[in-house]
Amino acid sequence: MGSGITQVAATAGLETLLFDADPGMVSKAKQGHSDTMKKLVEKGKVTRESADKVLASISYAKHPSEFSECDFVIEAIVENLDFKQKLFNDIEKIVDEDCILATNTSSLSVTSIASVCNQPSRVIGIHFFNPAPLMPLVEIVKGLATSTEIAIRTKEMIVGLGKAPVLAKDTPGFIVNRIARPFYGESIRIFEEGISDFATIDWAMKENGFKMGPFELMDLIGNDINYTVTETVWSQLFFDPRYKPSLTQKRLFEAKRFGRKSGQGYYSYAPGSIMPEPKKDSALAEKMFMRVLAMLINEAADALFFGIATRDDIDMAMTKGVNYPKGLLKWCDEIGSDKILAQLNELKEEYAEDRYRPSVLLSRMVKEKKKFYA
Repeated sequence: MGSGITQVAATAGLETLLFDADPGMVSKAKQGHSDTMKKLVEKGKVTRESADKVLASISYAKHPSEFSECDFVIEAIVENLDFKQKLFNDIEKIVDEDCILATNTSSLSVTSIASVCNQPSRVIGIHFFNPAPLMPLVEIVKGLATSTEIAIRTKEMIVGLGKAPVLAKDTPGFIVNRIARPFYGESIRIFEEGISDFATIDWAMKENGFKMGPFELMDLIGNDINYTVTETVWSQLFFDPRYKPSLTQKRLFEAKRFGRKSGQGYYSYAPGSIMPEPKKDSALAEKMFMRVLAMLINEAADALFFGIATRDDIDMAMTKGVNYPKGLLKWCDEIGSDKILAQLNELKEEYAEDRYRPSVLLSRMVKEKKKFYA
């Protein structure tokens, strides 16, 4: 991620400095930047002159002290609060007092990270999506102490990088990683109940507009990352059953079956492996799709209800951050909030689990016969 953000900044014409505590990772990033620019030139996406200019804008630091003259520092290390707090505490002693300190955390509290700093007002979250050079969305997250001036400067910088910023409250998972949990969790639940298999569930979601199914997407993201985010959001939201992790994914995580990068996940990626064929039952596909979609829309409605983000930012986040075919709130209007609420109530009645409780906002919309988009 750090390497990708570096490429984005350099491509936008900014003088960029990259550091990693592991010198081998710095060397890997440098070679990766060179290889990427070479491929872009070969494909005719950029000129050789432009590619050389981007590469010349990137310097590779050997020590954090080299950040002393930076105006903006972005941290993209492992998702561990203790590690991030130590890093921010150290970096703050190096940079100028006007330097903005940003974390690329995907699920940890920006407020908690900033709490170790003498100037927590200059700490902000800017969550890029992977791969950073290709994905347009960036979530901007103000911590409790983040100043409005820092937020404005950060948004201007993100727009200058050619990205699409959305503003999110400092809550677990922010917008995308909170709202998207049912895409994975409810799909796994469908499998665990014996309703269908991985390939068929993936097919069902793709038949209804999603570019990737949940299981192939988890294998692409990495089950180590996806499981950790789910567990983090669940625990930070005081073990709300809506976000409860699954034993199925936990076992894959424990077995180091992370997906594509390990050669095995929900599917096998070993040489010669053949992807299983789905059972193309349209009625079953529709039933599974509506179950997952209702859960996703319910999360989007709750995010709006609790002021995590605006209506437009929620819908843009899901289309530009995880490539959903439509904004979830707009999708709800098209289908009808009454149908979504009926699906949720049916699940809640059948399972008697708080996992399926409808959003207060969604219930009000149905009662008052309102739409998210008037």
